[in-house]
Amino acid sequence: MTDSADIRFLLAIQQNGSLIAAARKLGLTPSAVTQRLQQLEKKLGARLIDRTARKLIFTEEGALLCQRGAELIQQFDTLLEDLRIRQGGLVGTLKVNAPLGFGRRYLAPVIADFQQENPDVDVALTLSDQPLTEAADRFDVVVHIGELRASNLVGHAIAPNARFVCASAAFIKRFGNPDTPDDLARLPCIVLRENNEDVSLWHFSKGKTSRSVRVASKLSCNDGDVIRRWACEGRGIILRSEWDVADDIRQGKLVRLLPAWKAPDANVIALTHNRSGLPRRTRDFMQYLQARFRPLPPWRV
Repeated sequence: MTDSADIRFLLAIQQNGSLIAAARKLGLTPSAVTQRLQQLEKKLGARLIDRTARKLIFTEEGALLCQRGAELIQQFDTLLEDLRIRQGGLVGTLKVNAPLGFGRRYLAPVIADFQQENPDVDVALTLSDQPLTEAADRFDVVVHIGELRASNLVGHAIAPNARFVCASAAFIKRFGNPDTPDDLARLPCIVLRENNEDVSLWHFSKGKTSRSVRVASKLSCNDGDVIRRWACEGRGIILRSEWDVADDIRQGKLVRLLPAWKAPDANVIALTHNRSGLPRRTRDFMQYLQARFRPLPPWRV
């Protein structure tokens, strides 16, 4: 192997999951991808991928080449980036993954401004309703909201974010204002399906007292903007992030319920692969992102 092109080619197949998807990503025909893979295996004298009708299975040799090769590619790209930076500003591609609603409202403007200030950096933003279920190694930065389960990714604090129980004034007039979390079990609620969580079990605390209540929901959605609009229309009670409902509460479209009871915070964090060895464009973007949400995030201004 005389350069990094073969490794990048094999990594494209691994990241895209099929020869057809890799061909689309690389701008090649499927037959050209198959032919190049065969040539690579012939050059190395080893079978790298077992191709079946349903899926691709990397052999031990193929998996090892991807694993070690990815490390070499990262080192090589970082070296080239450092050399280019000596001649000017940031360069390269930055891949970011983020939740749909938060990404649209708050992250997209930040990314657009960062790219404008660093014109030699290409930024690819992917929005998803379940960002942590995506292949994390495909992204340089993954923005996450809420509790983080065990992960080998490194978390960086971006902004504080509480969670509020809300409903419209019309809903409260019709059904009454709950006095305790237990009252929520008898009221129509709307739940957000995300991150494979138990979304109908809501937790609260007041001082040393804790309550968990199973809410009844006839409406649910995987898009937070939809459930927020349903709540504004008086269709039910929601438990939603402060960043999403703060404006509606200020404008009177929603009313915060049970203010003496606190739901678990869902702070905004950004995840990277490691603290040391990150490309400068990733480090600078993280600092830029943190600065945009300090000293107060926009939903608390």
